[in-house]
Amino acid sequence: MWPASGNHKGCPYNPETMRAFIAIDLPESLRAALRRKQAGFRSVSPDARWTQAEGIHLTLKFLGEVADHKVREVSECLKKLGPLEPFAVRVKGLGFFPDSRRPRVFWVGIEESAPLARLAEQVDQAMGTIGFAREQRAFHPHLTLARFKAPQAQPALQAAISQDAEQDLGSFDVSEFFLFESKLSPHGAEYRKAERFP
Repeated sequence: MWPASGNHKGCPYNPETMRAFIAIDLPESLRAALRRKQAGFRSVSPDARWTQAEGIHLTLKFLGEVADHKVREVSECLKKLGPLEPFAVRVKGLGFFPDSRRPRVFWVGIEESAPLARLAEQVDQAMGTIGFAREQRAFHPHLTLARFKAPQAQPALQAAISQDAEQDLGSFDVSEFFLFESKLSPHGAEYRKAERFP
């Protein structure tokens, strides 16, 4: 699902549209763990653009610029998915997209599970019925820690994670997901939960 998942920059702000994506929010305990993880890697990759921990989400589908009237259609469509059966998500592993030779994204992995994959497919399918393009790549759940301006090897960062690549950051329970609004500011992207889907 990369690079659409987690990449919410690059479009100008239009007051008649909403830059939107559908995602699972993270518990504060995991955000704290991600902050610590980022802090440990900053010194070995100072050129990386580190994501604000408050803005890290488990993206199910990136929608892009959505007209105000279309937002209501998105909401109604997602409500028809019905109640979400709660499931657990495990956060484990570190890596790069598309690969370590020419990385653009540095991520923490999400252990793939049938309930998570099923939810992502349901969301993608539902959005496809109202005009959003279906994902062409397989769903690869992840949490973006950093992005790189130039896709070139990061030997110091690769060495730092070599002893840590499969570290388990624990799990959390998912019982809801959200339609998020993303706005660009001088401090980076700011996010607002537009609607909750339990």
